[in-house]
Amino acid sequence: MQIRSAGSKRSFKSKGMKKVITYGSFDLFHKGHYELLRRAKELGDYLIVGVTTEHFDRMRGKLNLMDPIRVRMDNVWKTGFADEIIVEDHDGQKVEDIQQYGIDVFTLGSDWVGRFDYLKEYCEVVYLPRTAGVSSSALRDEKLKIVRLGIIGTGRIAPRFLKETSYVSGIEVVGAYNPEADSAKAFEDTYQVVTRTDDFEGFLSEVDAVYVASPNETHSEYVRSAIEAGKHVLCEKPMTFTYDEAVELYKLADKRDVVLMEGIRTAYLPGFQQLLSVAKSGVIGEICDIEACFTRIGAPGTREMTDAKYSGAFLEYGSYTMLPIFKLMGKNYKNIEIESVHGKNGIDIFTKVHFRYDNKVATAVAGAGVKSEGQLVISGTEGYILAKSPWWLTKGFDVRFEDPNKVDHYEATFQGEDGLRYEIAEFVRKINGSAGADYKLTAEESIAMADVVEKFMVKRRDLQRRLSCE
Repeated sequence: MQIRSAGSKRSFKSKGMKKVITYGSFDLFHKGHYELLRRAKELGDYLIVGVTTEHFDRMRGKLNLMDPIRVRMDNVWKTGFADEIIVEDHDGQKVEDIQQYGIDVFTLGSDWVGRFDYLKEYCEVVYLPRTAGVSSSALRDEKLKIVRLGIIGTGRIAPRFLKETSYVSGIEVVGAYNPEADSAKAFEDTYQVVTRTDDFEGFLSEVDAVYVASPNETHSEYVRSAIEAGKHVLCEKPMTFTYDEAVELYKLADKRDVVLMEGIRTAYLPGFQQLLSVAKSGVIGEICDIEACFTRIGAPGTREMTDAKYSGAFLEYGSYTMLPIFKLMGKNYKNIEIESVHGKNGIDIFTKVHFRYDNKVATAVAGAGVKSEGQLVISGTEGYILAKSPWWLTKGFDVRFEDPNKVDHYEATFQGEDGLRYEIAEFVRKINGSAGADYKLTAEESIAMADVVEKFMVKRRDLQRRLSCE
């Protein structure tokens, strides 16, 4: 095997030889990696493959890396496509390598379209399309099985989710499902993911797990069908509109021995977990009040601005604001009051939920069409924690005290734009049995949120019935 580290002696370009270079972690080597290398080799005469170090992968936000670098390099070499393997370990190395090795073509998968256009100054840049419908192959070690994932729903969050899976080792999107043909075709054409519009059972038969990102009112039935088919499920919030159905789905998942996880991404962020730990440490004394606010003015015509039956401010953002309250004050509140400001057709554009505990209070605020300061404040007898907007993408927070000159500032790890990769990584760890104790978002907490959602839905339906009678 011809292997060089960065900075090793230059591999001189032979006259008339067309050199190609590609990069990757190649963790849990599978058919998609094999096909990428095969097509990269077809672009020229000599293929150099850069394999990333564990440290560099962590720095660039790649989570759940499982194979050591020697194993990953061996798997690349066994394909027979690589003429030379190098190690990538720092930012800016691609430009260095292209010049050092006399590269004619730089290539990566279509997941990275546009990202490396700046390299066109040095060589040709080619983005190879995904190998639609491929699944993991026997090339990988079976004890570290790749999770074959199917996406249900191809709306606005599905492309973001698909992109973030590329940063999480051990998972591969192999298909999607949407009964709406236009949306399905657009998703397949854009992202080269085989997308079905019928035969849902056939779709389930090809995956190990599903991500449910369909409209809110369809979540619970898709979740139920997937669990009954023995598939692991990650579902966008709200998973259900009732307490009883949430209980039923978690019991069903336990019976079928599959993972069921609600996608409240804040729960899985390292920064949010650190915030909770600091709050529980006693540094601000006894916690007496929590105010959590998430508001957004959505574009006209979007679901949260128009769907008075199954969307609106609270159903879209309320789960985020309930999360720190239930994590720090628990699920057993004594009283709850729900107040909303309504727009057309009875849709809530602003909702406050007041929780009363034994000698404690909390407020969850959600807005869609009404804008407020979206911060999280945790008040205690010795000080308070302030996480500024957008606290639900926790990148840092302050601990403040009576003395205004005393402020402890915390910076938190955060990779990506919207935190989805941490949620995906947790899902993979749970499936593989490596997540440890379930504490980031428990079934009991998810069920407690469903109970509040049910109370909200009852109030909304009462209001809408009154409006229809006027």
